[in-house]
Amino acid sequence: MKKLSCLLTLLACVLASTAHAHRFAPSLLQLEELEQGLYNVVWKTPAQASSETPLEPVWPEACQVMSASPGQPEGTGVVFNLQLRCEANGAQGLVGQTLGVRGLAANQGTAMLSLSMRDGRQYQQILNSGQTAFTVPAEPRAGRIMSDYTVLGVEHIWAGIDHLLFVFGLLLLVGGGRRLLWTITAFTLGHSVTLSLVTLGYFDYPVALVEFTIAVSIFWLAVALASRDRHNLFRRHPWWLAGSFGLLHGMGFAGALAETGLPAGNVPLALLFFNIGIELGQITFILLILLLWFSVRRFLTGWESRLQPLPIYVLGALSAMWCIERGLEVVA
Repeated sequence: MKKLSCLLTLLACVLASTAHAHRFAPSLLQLEELEQGLYNVVWKTPAQASSETPLEPVWPEACQVMSASPGQPEGTGVVFNLQLRCEANGAQGLVGQTLGVRGLAANQGTAMLSLSMRDGRQYQQILNSGQTAFTVPAEPRAGRIMSDYTVLGVEHIWAGIDHLLFVFGLLLLVGGGRRLLWTITAFTLGHSVTLSLVTLGYFDYPVALVEFTIAVSIFWLAVALASRDRHNLFRRHPWWLAGSFGLLHGMGFAGALAETGLPAGNVPLALLFFNIGIELGQITFILLILLLWFSVRRFLTGWESRLQPLPIYVLGALSAMWCIERGLEVVA
């Protein structure tokens, strides 16, 4: 366990270099056909740019903007509402036409493209630096929803440094083996419950307060790790801690999914595969730690006792910073 702490210390230092706890904020380009050739467009993009190159929606040159409202702040983004007229393709509408987002490569960003047709057809497509445009096919494919929302789930857990640090702390708390399996399973069950309930509209919550309590959960875990009592409740039954705080993290995941949007006709499918993506990203993170541990453990002999407390300090310091930062947002 001491040697594993050494490896986790090194990993904590890497995570600390991105200590702003990036919140999941993909852009969203949503088009809804109101009548033949007329579309309502919602363009949502992060309020904080990561590059001087702006993110901009792209549609066929033949389309004309009929009206546009000024951008309005919403959550972590800015929302623009437009009406777009595209009559060049007749009754086919946007089928066979190309939609996209400019500037994704420069911003290392992701965008969700959503298109709803009057006849009920729903299209979803993830756009990124490798694929910045989407040509609308005649018929949507359910397989696209499964793959796209799985990718979104993986991206969210890997972009959410706060969520990864909580998993990191659970590894420090329980080590490996069966205890790790039960603890991570409890965390998975906890966040799956609230992710599903919030996304399906069974209850709502104050986003700022939940973000604050997620930071508190990480700080609480750091306190449990720092305790001299090696037989406290959290160490004897870590799955209770993981499951309870998993409920909070699930609400954070649901907030990310709400900002991205869900396909109206395939909400359960998208929700399922978003959750699967989160689990795949989480498992990959754990396996990466174990792989690194088995690769470098022979080089750490003699440093165990010196490095063992450092990952706890990293968890405590980062989570305390987030508690202050997010606590100010709650009272603002």
